[in-house]
Amino acid sequence: MVTVLSKRKSKVPKKVEQRRGCFRSCVAWFVYPLPTALFFMILMFVWSSSTTYISGRIVHVCISSRKLSNLYCLSATTQPNGGFQLPFSNSSSPEFLENEIPVVEEKLENEKSLATFDLNDNSVNRNLKGESKEVSNVIQNSIVGNNGLEANDELKEDSNKVSKVAVENPTAFVDKAVGNEVMSDLKGDSEEVSNFVLENHNPQNDDIGEIKKAREVVEENLRVQRSWAAKQNWNHNQNQCDGRGIYVYELPPKFNKDLVAQCHDMVPWVDMCKYLSNNAFGEPIPELGNRWFQTHQYSLELIFHSRVLNHPCRVYDVNQAKLFYVPYYGGLDILRWHFKNVSNEVKDTLAFELVNWLEMQKPWDKNLGKDHVFVLGKISWDFRRKDYTSWGTRFLELKEMKNPIKLMIERQPWELNDIGIPHPTHFHPHSDDDIRAWQRKIISSNRRSLVSFAGAARPDAHDNIRSILIDQCTSATEEQCKFFDCKSRHCDEPQSLIGLFTESEFCLQPPGDSPTRKSVFDSLVSGCIPVLFDPFTAYYQYPWHLPEDHGKYSVFIDQEEVRKMKVNVVERLMKVPLKERDDMRRNIVYDLMPRLVYGDQDAKFELFQDAFSITMNNLFERIKGLNQE
Repeated sequence: MVTVLSKRKSKVPKKVEQRRGCFRSCVAWFVYPLPTALFFMILMFVWSSSTTYISGRIVHVCISSRKLSNLYCLSATTQPNGGFQLPFSNSSSPEFLENEIPVVEEKLENEKSLATFDLNDNSVNRNLKGESKEVSNVIQNSIVGNNGLEANDELKEDSNKVSKVAVENPTAFVDKAVGNEVMSDLKGDSEEVSNFVLENHNPQNDDIGEIKKAREVVEENLRVQRSWAAKQNWNHNQNQCDGRGIYVYELPPKFNKDLVAQCHDMVPWVDMCKYLSNNAFGEPIPELGNRWFQTHQYSLELIFHSRVLNHPCRVYDVNQAKLFYVPYYGGLDILRWHFKNVSNEVKDTLAFELVNWLEMQKPWDKNLGKDHVFVLGKISWDFRRKDYTSWGTRFLELKEMKNPIKLMIERQPWELNDIGIPHPTHFHPHSDDDIRAWQRKIISSNRRSLVSFAGAARPDAHDNIRSILIDQCTSATEEQCKFFDCKSRHCDEPQSLIGLFTESEFCLQPPGDSPTRKSVFDSLVSGCIPVLFDPFTAYYQYPWHLPEDHGKYSVFIDQEEVRKMKVNVVERLMKVPLKERDDMRRNIVYDLMPRLVYGDQDAKFELFQDAFSITMNNLFERIKGLNQE
């Protein structure tokens, strides 16, 4: 009886449980996904406030707390993921969208046909940049089989390492390939050395002669560019505009103004508008003085444009002009696509449209662009994209862009019409008095530290010497060397950096993602002697603004000596005599510094020439020489 009763009771709950199970399953169908949905919402929020980009084979995630204005944070040549392709109809040209003009497609086909790898073509290697399996194999095949090469055993098993060493740092590669004795003759010749590495299948035969020839070619280009320099200060010449008219093109706004209008979402983690305001000087920095601003490193195009518009020699009739200025903001055109996954066709569209527009202008057709000048606010590599990468545009690879003069913050030493001009600093004087006041301040500054270094280590860049410099600096006392870690401190605050530089005798300036550094000019403006480790950082870049005698303003220590631990940089600098330091500093403060800063849009100088004035005067001399030819 008990057993029967127990069975009946067991059935009743069973049915009830089945009903409850149905109810619970319905509730669970609605409730259980909530945590998962919440997780994905949080994940999407984090994703929307960050950006992912690729540098070589390394994926980086930049959270919104990182600042584009941090000079030591943003890579100038980092390659974003270009795998996702937007429709090609995203062209900014209404004419293209409405009339379906196949201009870009035709030019892309023409350019691709010219970009094949041919070892007999010297132009191949000048375009090498980034990691390319094909390029690595070419270089690898060139060195395999050369008996006695140290580089063979060390590099032939790692094609990426070969590509990086031979293309990005040719001096290091040649050092491994032909011996240390070559380095005294080389001192860095990127294009010619790279061509030599690619083309010479037996480099031991006359490698030293080839490298010397390469060095001579690069330095000859510099001599030619220096020969274009004006022989007088045109500020004192009442007839300064005779035969020196400059015409400023009124471009369609899509080539400049519309690009500035995209400043809010140009970079995911920072609003660029605050840096592009106030004629691209940015917000004032009252802690440093009334002529100091939060100027961004990529603001050169806007700064130069505003000065040209007020130039006393500006003309409005093309027939009166000798020089033609094209105010295309190519750097901003690149920057707006840096962190967006778009096709190469989209990135190139505006550049192609600009060339098409120029070809319809009579002044361009008259001299094929030889008397035209462009100012580009990013490094040369960003405008020379090759088929094996998605980074940047092909603007400077177009055949139409060979003749014009290109002014940029980092040039290619083997391109004669590429001319390097200073990075914009935070100091923008209005008059001679502003310059004199700053000179008095920095010449009398208390230099508490012998050496300083503001930057961060690059653990992913095995050939970069920053980690070694940081170790040497932090091993010394703070009076001997002060390290300003940009990973944990605010390198995007100019007042902190300028304060560091004005209190230091020497400022270490190792290469970063590219050879040049804005920090070199920040240190010079602060009266701090820059210590350079790569000749491409300054010596092969700025023939119009830096003297040919590099020892007057800098100390050079070969980065190979640092990399091989042959020198302690701090100890080496401690041996520099006090008088030699004082002489260099006086030369920097009184002779060099005024030449490196950009005055404001209404600047009036009598005694000094700023970076803009020197550039303009030399451009007029260059055009005068072309007319005589």
